[in-house]
Amino acid sequence: MQRARIPSTGRQQRMSSTYPNAPIGVRVISYLSAKLCPRLQINRVLWFKCSVLGLTYIAYTCYHMTRKPISVVKSVLHRNCSTITLPPEFVTPAGGGSNDPTAPSPFPTDGTWCDYAPFDQPDFNSLLGALDSAFLFSYAIAMFFAGFIAERVSLRYFLALGMAFSGVFCYLFGLAKVYDIHALWYFIAVQALAGMFQTTGWPGVVTIVGRWFGKSKRGLIFGIWNSHTSIGNVLGTLIAAHYVERDWSMSFVVPGFLMGVCGFVMFLFLVERPEIVDCQEKVADYAHQQRGSSTGSSYRRMEDSVSDEEVSAVNTEQEINERTPIIGSINRAPPHQDAIGFFGALRIPGVVEFSLSLFFSKLVSYTFLFWLPFYIQHSTSMGAKLSADVSTVFDIGGIVGAIAAGMLSDASAMPATTCTGMLAIAAPLLLIYRCWGSVSLSVNILLLFIVGVMVNGPYALITTSVSAELGQHSSLNGNSKALATVTAIIDGTGSIGAAIGPLLAGMVSGWSNVFYMLVISDVLALAMLLRISSKECSRRNINRRYNVRIE
Repeated sequence: MQRARIPSTGRQQRMSSTYPNAPIGVRVISYLSAKLCPRLQINRVLWFKCSVLGLTYIAYTCYHMTRKPISVVKSVLHRNCSTITLPPEFVTPAGGGSNDPTAPSPFPTDGTWCDYAPFDQPDFNSLLGALDSAFLFSYAIAMFFAGFIAERVSLRYFLALGMAFSGVFCYLFGLAKVYDIHALWYFIAVQALAGMFQTTGWPGVVTIVGRWFGKSKRGLIFGIWNSHTSIGNVLGTLIAAHYVERDWSMSFVVPGFLMGVCGFVMFLFLVERPEIVDCQEKVADYAHQQRGSSTGSSYRRMEDSVSDEEVSAVNTEQEINERTPIIGSINRAPPHQDAIGFFGALRIPGVVEFSLSLFFSKLVSYTFLFWLPFYIQHSTSMGAKLSADVSTVFDIGGIVGAIAAGMLSDASAMPATTCTGMLAIAAPLLLIYRCWGSVSLSVNILLLFIVGVMVNGPYALITTSVSAELGQHSSLNGNSKALATVTAIIDGTGSIGAAIGPLLAGMVSGWSNVFYMLVISDVLALAMLLRISSKECSRRNINRRYNVRIE
């Protein structure tokens, strides 16, 4: 068996190194660097880490950006036409009108003239809910297959093609207005296909980031990185709101075009695995772990390079080749690793509990995602654009909540307890927002921000840091081919809840009943984690008793 050679030139290495298996964009940059700046030396590991973090951040920002326009456009697909200014075509002719009694009336003769068919029917709420359900159920079902596919194909192609097709179907929804399409089946088909291709996003980006980053400060890193979800929602809302009252087709066309462009960028520059560019950092992590244990240190640190002595120590301990695990500790397991199966992933401790908790917490989050602008408009005197703008406060709160949850999880090493605490606070806040959110604009913004922090914090923590942790659980014996599958199972289960929530919101009569449903879901999400939270508290008490610090 041939041993892999690990470069030992220290932290600073030339960017002009050749990477024959790297994406074409990386090879072009390396070539230009060699020609234009042959003496340039950089920290390669840090450089590629930052590029991976940035590119995956942009990628999933685009995924959420293309999901958001439908929630904004709902407010103009069906609205109160009595409050709408008549368009130029409904103008009384000069001279007092026509004397021909058979001439068509210059004024609209019904109360739905401003609605877009087929959403001008009395059951418009159910029709709009059907659009959400088509997307979300398709997303939830396809997600379970996306993880298995992601483990077996190139994630760069997986993401690039997924983003391209997601952009196309977002674009096609907007073209319905351009070409005057009013068939309900068209909208449902476009939404269902969009949901299917959107599943390429989460297993792909989480797996790539998990390959590049170790356990150190994972909660904080993922908490900051996970803000792409809220940033994407904000961007999608602002773009859609900019066009919604003038030409709602552009609310879909612009995000769809941007999604396609960013997908092409992923194809050119995204490095999916460290070994593609000779950055097998997990070997360095192992060497530092060995050195730390010999000196009595309780912590591991991720370093960007390995010294000659450390490399020698590693090579004498174990043969390292192209199949050495990238995630988790290096062990003496056979070099060949089979991708884990569905039931094998379910047997990992904690996967079922966190999946069920995400089912209910994502139900709450996605009900807000798809119905919040519509709710604000109908519960206050705000217009469509202002309602959409105010709804972004929920996503801004989600950014803060994701970071706060990650920091608390890192500091306490108790992710389940962190989630239960935030969920316990979120339940009464939902009722408070329902009762007093419409008092004034400032009160609405304040309460919506706090609700966003508490609702999105647990959701973000489970889908990122917790999923990555479970994907490299000690029971896997260092198998690196479990992360995408575990992520897909957890997010797929949550996506079923995300599909049911907006559907029920469209079927339940009265907004108060909708909020009662959200509170019950929040409490059930909390209940799913009580057993794990209890174990975390017990383990922490034992560690304190024996003065052991949790890594």
